[in-house]
Amino acid sequence: MTTRNTSTTTINIELWFIPLDIIGLICITLAIIFPLIFLFIIIIDKTCHTVSMLLIANSCLLETIFASIRNGAVVFVLQNDMKQIIYEDSLCVFRAYIADGICATLNYSFLLQALYRYVTVVYPQWLFYQAATCQIILIFITWIIGLAYPLEFMLRNEILYNINNQICQLPLGLSFSLIYMVLCIYIIPVLLVILIYFKLVLYVKKMSKRVTLANTLVRAQRELKMVRRILILVIILIALGFPYTVFIIISFFTTPEKYHFRIALIFLDVSLVFIFIALFQFNDSLKIAVIKIIKRRRRRRRKVLAAIII
Repeated sequence: MTTRNTSTTTINIELWFIPLDIIGLICITLAIIFPLIFLFIIIIDKTCHTVSMLLIANSCLLETIFASIRNGAVVFVLQNDMKQIIYEDSLCVFRAYIADGICATLNYSFLLQALYRYVTVVYPQWLFYQAATCQIILIFITWIIGLAYPLEFMLRNEILYNINNQICQLPLGLSFSLIYMVLCIYIIPVLLVILIYFKLVLYVKKMSKRVTLANTLVRAQRELKMVRRILILVIILIALGFPYTVFIIISFFTTPEKYHFRIALIFLDVSLVFIFIALFQFNDSLKIAVIKIIKRRRRRRRKVLAAIII
């Protein structure tokens, strides 16, 4: 049930609402803290000052922003659930707009990473594309696209407050705006990442069949490995976003589950945790930088202990 509700109404809530809110809040908090740590490491460690790490830093920043927006939304839902009230605050619609925009930009940030790896292998002569300036411009463009696309349904006042789920969101159902949102936020960036991966696989196979310099082939295989990791990350997003997809498909034919947004969004919140784990696990430079910091701190502690003993 969706409506414009600015008054306060008392309701009965399900027993599982508050535990689910708390789980979501824990996941979101982790998704804010760890990407911020990664960003800090990328900034202070000179070995991370590369174009590829710039693109990863963009993804970390976007995840932090998106998790912060989700944090505000979940805190709002938790407060309403604890007070057993229905209340739409003044920022409800804006949170929905900015969350959709940043989520799309986050998905396009993975596309930028995959595209950069592809171009460095297939078109190494395109030095202008490999420059930091070019990538910053592309990052800026993806931010504009991401934040502009939700204006189509926001300016038409299609983002509504859902009473059962205590959230402002584009209602599910067969409509142009919903199909447009799914295309922009998921289908286009995901399909392009998959396409880049398979094109790079074919290119590396062709290289291995013909006479190619060993270091060139090794580099191509290394970049293919990185694109494969980006694809795995995208697959994680697809898998954890599956409930949302199911509810969208159901809404084309009938009314979905009453608490569909609550169920779908908890999977989205959990996916944020898996994203930062994957970003760390799949990035060797970041792992090396973290290990350096840990070893440095251990050496300092040993020196301090040695000085105390002496």
